[in-house]
Amino acid sequence: MTESRSPGGVDTVEALVRQQLSKALGGPRGILEAAIPTAAFTACFVATDELKLSLIVAGGLALFALAVRVLQKGSTAYVMNAAFGIAIGAMFAIRGGGDGEERACDFFLPGILYNTAYSAVLLLTVAIGWPLVGFMVGAVTGDPTGWRNDPAMVRLCRRLTLILAVPCVLRVVVQYPLSPVCNAGPLGTAKIVLGWPLQVAALLAMGALLARGRTPLTKPD
Repeated sequence: MTESRSPGGVDTVEALVRQQLSKALGGPRGILEAAIPTAAFTACFVATDELKLSLIVAGGLALFALAVRVLQKGSTAYVMNAAFGIAIGAMFAIRGGGDGEERACDFFLPGILYNTAYSAVLLLTVAIGWPLVGFMVGAVTGDPTGWRNDPAMVRLCRRLTLILAVPCVLRVVVQYPLSPVCNAGPLGTAKIVLGWPLQVAALLAMGALLARGRTPLTKPD
């Protein structure tokens, strides 16, 4: 037996997923906070060929965004994610061998590894019939696996999970071949183009899919 539930004022699976994705990505501001430090690193390195200066500029922008969030008493989760990414990239770049160009390319290596792992997890969950987006729904309804009993919900979650996987797969397919060549300019440009613009495109595709459905949000009685 099931009964309707409206966590956060939503009563359909589609509305819930839209709400959760907005929280996870931080909206337009969260996406920009994640994209701007990387864009600044790439632009600075291409212009100056100075690795340390580029890292300082990128790190400084991330810290500035963090300070603004703190002063506004807003959520710092999205800025912290960006700052953490800059710190990991800086560690790879500084500890890497080779000349400045090669070490700058190492800055992008953690992102390639992350997208490889994340896309593998997303595709694996689809392949075994437990798409990851379904657990997002289950976490809110209080029944982590109950969604699996509804074929329509499983199909919806499978499609949404595949759309989430597309940007990650494309980033790996495009950036990985550029990494051995070690040209920081094209590698950084690819990261920027395949970053928030591709993420926005994926969100629009998910929005179009979600706009058509009205799957009731339920939980066990």
